[in-house]
Amino acid sequence: MVHTRRRSAEGRSKVDSQRFSASPSLKHHRSKSFTSCSPTRGTLSTENQSDITPVTDLTLPVVASPPPTIGSPTPAVESPESSKPSSPFVERSNPMGSGNAQTVSSSDPKAVAQAATDMKNVVRRKLTGYVGFANLPNQWHRKSVRKGFNFNVMVVGESGLGKSTLVNTLFNTSLYPPKERTGPSHDIIPKTVAIQSISADIEENGVRLRLTVVDTPGFGDFVNNDDSWRPIVENIEQRYDAYLEAENKVNRTNIVDNRIHACVYFIQPTGHSLKPLDIEVMRRLHTKVNLIPVIAKADTLTDEEIAQFKQRILADIQHHSIQIFEGPRYELDDEETIAENQEIMSKVPFAVVGANAEVATADGRKVRGRSYPWGTIEVDNEEHCDFVKLRQMLIRTHMEELKEHTNNHLYENYRSDKLTQMGVAQDPSVFKEVNPAVKQEEERALHEQKLAKMEAEMKMVFQQKVAEKESKLKQSEDELYARHREMKDQLERQRQELDEKKSRLESGRPIEEKGKRKGFSLR
Repeated sequence: MVHTRRRSAEGRSKVDSQRFSASPSLKHHRSKSFTSCSPTRGTLSTENQSDITPVTDLTLPVVASPPPTIGSPTPAVESPESSKPSSPFVERSNPMGSGNAQTVSSSDPKAVAQAATDMKNVVRRKLTGYVGFANLPNQWHRKSVRKGFNFNVMVVGESGLGKSTLVNTLFNTSLYPPKERTGPSHDIIPKTVAIQSISADIEENGVRLRLTVVDTPGFGDFVNNDDSWRPIVENIEQRYDAYLEAENKVNRTNIVDNRIHACVYFIQPTGHSLKPLDIEVMRRLHTKVNLIPVIAKADTLTDEEIAQFKQRILADIQHHSIQIFEGPRYELDDEETIAENQEIMSKVPFAVVGANAEVATADGRKVRGRSYPWGTIEVDNEEHCDFVKLRQMLIRTHMEELKEHTNNHLYENYRSDKLTQMGVAQDPSVFKEVNPAVKQEEERALHEQKLAKMEAEMKMVFQQKVAEKESKLKQSEDELYARHREMKDQLERQRQELDEKKSRLESGRPIEEKGKRKGFSLR
């Protein structure tokens, strides 16, 4: 009976393999779908598709390997020794995307021990046939392309630093129309910092992006810039409040994410250090948005001045404990991705130059840049400025991570503080992973604490009752002593009276001498 079942299973597997191999269109479709998206990033790369390498290592409880007839390589099963992290962070890998990976710091021994226990409990099995969940990234890709993406970026900086020009250069489109130059008499200085929002739907190779740029005209243009950051912070918090209110509604199907995902802060190219206004504004913003500092109009400084200016800016940021956005590291990142992230972070703060027009170089090439009598500044040349690295961080490599960090950390912190201020209390133990041994130990400690409390209460009651009994006994003793003294005194008086009567009887005297009676006498 067992041999018959084996033969029937083998026959079905042969029929399936013949069916897959006999369908060249299916094979072509699957191989094309597996190479249509980059496995190392959440965004679609349209430039270097030839450099995309398939994922050959998935840290799943069960690792699937498609059959050879489909055209995809067999993933290698990772050994437990190779899964140990080499960095001081213990990470839980997530095959659905690097943004959801959980990083546990090694400074917490309990968390490290729990993570090690979880890794040991994972049972790794190699499938003998194709199941189909290896196609989940393609499903996610189709869903994302159909739904589209959204990205909200805020630009903060003084007027005249090229914020609008840089935004147009970043997305290679005219989001901001060219400004009309008017005379000095027509320039009206605003009284407060205004908040302007521009939204646009842009598309690239079939991928739609809903882009929203929030500008802050009037910032830093006053003689007294006290509280000039308040309208910016209020706008960010209003967006958080609107999203929180939408989450609390009964119908949450059409929630629009208007939260700020990145804040590009423009620093004036003074060459010295950060101004007090810049430091104060970044201190107010770094806990609410992903802060990305850039040096505006870097073509006004030499290479040596830019290097020294960056060092001073980073020193001020570190001294004032300002947190700027840094690309996260994950266990599944390859060496190329790690080196790419390190190279991007080495350019912070980015020294950028913005230009919308094309100029001709000395060799006749048409490039985006600025032409000067001494030469041409190319925007897309990494030797001239850091614009390429800024675009790479904002759009090509870290856009989804900026959104996830906003949702999972910045918004959650604001949401927790907001609900706490509203009086909503949450028991953190509800969402805590339960370990039976730890739970039993906690219950035992709680039981012992309860017994100790009951024992202390019983001792207190016993001592109170003993004190009351002693008080009553002392009171009874005092009463007995008083009655004893009284009876003793009474007995002493009676004894004295008896002694006196006895002495009178012995002397022949009457016991009681009465006065002579007045009246008749027989004598």
